[in-house]
Amino acid sequence: MERIWLKNYPKGVPHEVDLSKYGSLVDVYEEAIGKFKTKKAFTSMGVSLTFSELDRKVDQFASFLQNELKLKKGDRIAIQMPNLLQFPIVAFAALRSGLTIVNTNPLYTAKEMRHQFKDSGAKAIVILANYAHLLQEILKETDIESVVITEVADLFPTPKRILVNSVVKYIKKMVPAYHLPQAYTFRQALELGAMKPSSKVPTSLEDVAFLQYTGGTTGVAKGAMLTHRNVAANMLQICDWMKPKLREGEEVAIAALPMYHIFALTLNCLGLLRYGSENVLILNPRDIPGFIKELKNTPFTVMAGVNTLFNALMNNPAFTTIDFTRVKVSVAGAMTLQKPVAEKWMELTKSVIVEGYGLTEASPVVCCNPIDGTDRVGTIGLPFPSTDIMLIDDDGKEVALGEPGELVCRGPQVMAGYWNRPDETAQVLNDGWLKTGDVAVADADGFFKIVDRKKDMILVSGFNVYPNEVEEAIASHPGVLEVAAIGVVDQHSGEIVKAVVVKKDPNLTAEDVIAHARKSLTNYKVPRLVEFRTELPKTNVGKILRRALRDNVK
Repeated sequence: MERIWLKNYPKGVPHEVDLSKYGSLVDVYEEAIGKFKTKKAFTSMGVSLTFSELDRKVDQFASFLQNELKLKKGDRIAIQMPNLLQFPIVAFAALRSGLTIVNTNPLYTAKEMRHQFKDSGAKAIVILANYAHLLQEILKETDIESVVITEVADLFPTPKRILVNSVVKYIKKMVPAYHLPQAYTFRQALELGAMKPSSKVPTSLEDVAFLQYTGGTTGVAKGAMLTHRNVAANMLQICDWMKPKLREGEEVAIAALPMYHIFALTLNCLGLLRYGSENVLILNPRDIPGFIKELKNTPFTVMAGVNTLFNALMNNPAFTTIDFTRVKVSVAGAMTLQKPVAEKWMELTKSVIVEGYGLTEASPVVCCNPIDGTDRVGTIGLPFPSTDIMLIDDDGKEVALGEPGELVCRGPQVMAGYWNRPDETAQVLNDGWLKTGDVAVADADGFFKIVDRKKDMILVSGFNVYPNEVEEAIASHPGVLEVAAIGVVDQHSGEIVKAVVVKKDPNLTAEDVIAHARKSLTNYKVPRLVEFRTELPKTNVGKILRRALRDNVK
């Protein structure tokens, strides 16, 4: 497709991204440290780290990884925690040490953790104490040799640290008992690392920086290999896209999305760090009253979120007490931004939400609406600098302008492939073009709109849920004969999972199905609805027709 979108590029945004000044993500980090030493880098629950303080702790933890754990270039290290000050310290220390980061969702069950750790071959993990009991269950079945356990307030001043950690553990009882006697504490790791300086391990743009796990049509989570080039390119694309409104050293960003998610990782932890922004970390964005209190106390200028989060905020009575006068832009991603939500946000805040589009395999952003006011609500905007997009039919031929087709993209942010899965890589990557599985249309100005998903993926509050994984979990119940999982529209989370079941045991109940699913699935993957049928629609070769079920949702 001819780059028809370039005529609508915002003023000052380059058409191509320039990676020439960086040899790796470590260079990006060190540049920011050098430019913004005394400015706040990350803030959590009122406690801040300046860029210099961040760097000192990164050096200590990198020394610990290199000298105490003896980790070598290319080794994988898992990080499993929500938005805490510890996250960027561990992440940048790992990158400085030449390691590959395996970001792990803290909501995972022990079964999901085991798969990800075994598949990645992770040798070490830094995990929040709240989830250590799950690690204990499966540790012997993995290659993990070293464990570091951190608590929520480990980097807070002493009185506040003791108070917060005690409340979390003893009052709220959020830390189940565990026994991992070989584990280091995070504070112990910093003390050991402080005894000797770290080394900057030589790293290139072609080295794998992150194994970012994502599902597929098979339902098996796969590690997208995101190189330093991929993520640095997308970070620079984001920074270039923000040029019309953002200014270096002046921004305060709300990091509401978890940094283990690729969107917040590239946008907040890297892109806005490069801008010299203060990233205010939100530990639990689902606590809407607490989140609003944080917003009231923070003169923020930038915020990223998902449609359901923006909607939940606006439906809280205290939302109107927030001061939005300094806000320059909000960005929506990970799921479709609904037009009523965008319009209500503008009405209440007098600021815009711009919608973008991406996927884990593209580090993640492919398209975004311009932030200079020329956005078109309901579209995913224009392709990023150095990014090409085509819409193709089932035969791989480009469709005519205005006709729907599968969106395929090419650019420096597109992954190197799936970890140890060449066959699945070949299914989605062809000569640098990534098949997204999403169907879109383009208008004459080059603005794209997603119209359908080719895959059967279910999108719950911005998180991918793959039907095969849900079906496998439910099918293991002895009372289930057949099962199909589909997504149904939900006003709060976009979609929820529905299970359509054929009984083997006539006494099987919906409660039985849901309880069984909870044993092996993260909460957002567990069906909220269960329907029983005498049979499921199938093709002539016996394949269940999920589309027919979706078309006849009860």
